Amino acid sequence: MSRIALVLPVVLAAALGGTGCGFGGGRDEGADSTTPTTTTRVELIRGLATGDGFDPQAIYQEEAPGVVTVVSLFGSDSLADLGEGQGGVGSGFVINGEGEIATNAHVVTTGEVPELREARQVYVEFADGNQVEASVQGYDPEADVALLKVDPKGLTLRPLPLGRSATVAVGTPVAAIGSPFSERQSLSVGVVSAVDRSISGLTAFQIAGAIQTDAAINPGNSGGPLVDENGKVIGINQQIKTSSGGGEGVGFAVPVDVARRSLEQLRTKGKVSYAYLGVETVPIYPQLRERFDLPVGKGAWLQDVAADGPAQAAGLRGGGDGETTFQVRSYRTGGDVITRIDGRSVEDPDDLSRVVALLDPGRTVTVETWREGERRNVQVELGNRPLSGLQGAG
Repeated sequence: MSRIALVLPVVLAAALGGTGCGFGGGRDEGADSTTPTTTTRVELIRGLATGDGFDPQAIYQEEAPGVVTVVSLFGSDSLADLGEGQGGVGSGFVINGEGEIATNAHVVTTGEVPELREARQVYVEFADGNQVEASVQGYDPEADVALLKVDPKGLTLRPLPLGRSATVAVGTPVAAIGSPFSERQSLSVGVVSAVDRSISGLTAFQIAGAIQTDAAINPGNSGGPLVDENGKVIGINQQIKTSSGGGEGVGFAVPVDVARRSLEQLRTKGKVSYAYLGVETVPIYPQLRERFDLPVGKGAWLQDVAADGPAQAAGLRGGGDGETTFQVRSYRTGGDVITRIDGRSVEDPDDLSRVVALLDPGRTVTVETWREGERRNVQVELGNRPLSGLQGAG
């Protein structure tokens, strides 16, 4: 039976025997008299758009120095004392010369919302062997993104360029770099298998616009970059669909457009706010439109509206109390159909989720809806997304 699982950090064995991790729990006073270097070197990666096609070797040589291994300690001060659930290994990547690093929120937290617990200590290992402690600047359980920061002094930093996920197409060649099963600096390649997927974050809401890939992603790849043929990050590797516990060619990445917004807010505020409409919707397809005589062929058909939510306050209407079964699914008839928000087309619930997720709470938007064959424009003041609630559109 298939299941979706976050690519959780690999649980560490005692001292990670044989993995080559140099992190320890104590300080060896006087063991090294070498004077540390305090100069930061930033080497810019400008992309690999050469017109020569997909070159995994060139991508690895350019990108791997900017990919890091993230070690999180939750209950112990030493790797030698770790047991089940006491720590784990994930991946991350440098995003600027100030020492900021992107990873997944689930790499540096444990537990479940609303009781997520941040790691007691986080360490970062660079490709050149440097190993330093990092601070968690903030984490976003909604998008499963976290922002780390290290002191850049004495380090050579290779920030990875961020691309755009909105224009990614199926068939685009991609590479994933990270630390699967604690095997550091590992490369896997494949293609974009699908776009606009919805995947689970750490809350009740889905992450819209996710990228599906057949590049091998396994436990420990969490937080590492998914890069395109030009060497630009298009996603943060986040979870796998598996029946065995390992990667089976169906991996998912948080889209970089979502991650970018999250990182910007974590940098300035330490937390991320998401807009909330408060509706549950279903997609429209030709047979459904004909069966229920819907006014349009594309859009998000409202089935339910959250009590006291922004949509209800603006007069949007969900389906009635009765349910009608059609093609093995039950539908509540009579609900509005949303087709646009602030001029942005909404062709299905994923479009609606994606648009709302990129807006700010408190903003008043124009929502184009259809009711009983007539088009209406409704002004809706978006609220703050709760940690749980109706999932159809946030």
